[in-house]
Amino acid sequence: MNTLEQFDLALGICRDIFSKKLSDYGPSWRIMRPRSVTDQLYIKAKRIRTLEEGEAMVDEGILGEFMAIVNYGLVGLIQLEKGYADEADMTVVEALNLYDEKVATARALMAAKTHDYGDAWRGMRVNSYTDFILTKLQRVKEIEGNYGRTIVSEGIDSNYLDIINYAVFGIIKLTENNA
Repeated sequence: MNTLEQFDLALGICRDIFSKKLSDYGPSWRIMRPRSVTDQLYIKAKRIRTLEEGEAMVDEGILGEFMAIVNYGLVGLIQLEKGYADEADMTVVEALNLYDEKVATARALMAAKTHDYGDAWRGMRVNSYTDFILTKLQRVKEIEGNYGRTIVSEGIDSNYLDIINYAVFGIIKLTENNA
């Protein structure tokens, strides 16, 4: 399989989880302000780093955390576009449509970067994706602290897209030998 086919497969798994969670408790994430989404992503990435460095006390693995990062990254993109709400203000169908729209944006970026860089990510170690995600999150926190303003750097949305794509690389790497 090529990178885009593997991207589609990984995102299909993430979307299935997202859809099931929407069935369980609706788009409750709509109340999260963008900074809270960033913090949730940070928690997930730090957990991956902890798991990479030693044993877990909670029986959940790195793969699930990368999937959560993909889904929270997509939620972050939706929240940046729509703003937050005081309650879940959209239907499950609307939430899934927005999710799919943001996936298409992430996929297009992945395709463009794959064109430019080839599959250089395949030669990287999974823990590097974790470090890059944590670095991007630190940048997002700095941008949020500057009220979203940057001088020459990409904005929060671009960083979220990179975070999503690094997490997808992690999913692919962790599952390709099991396929």
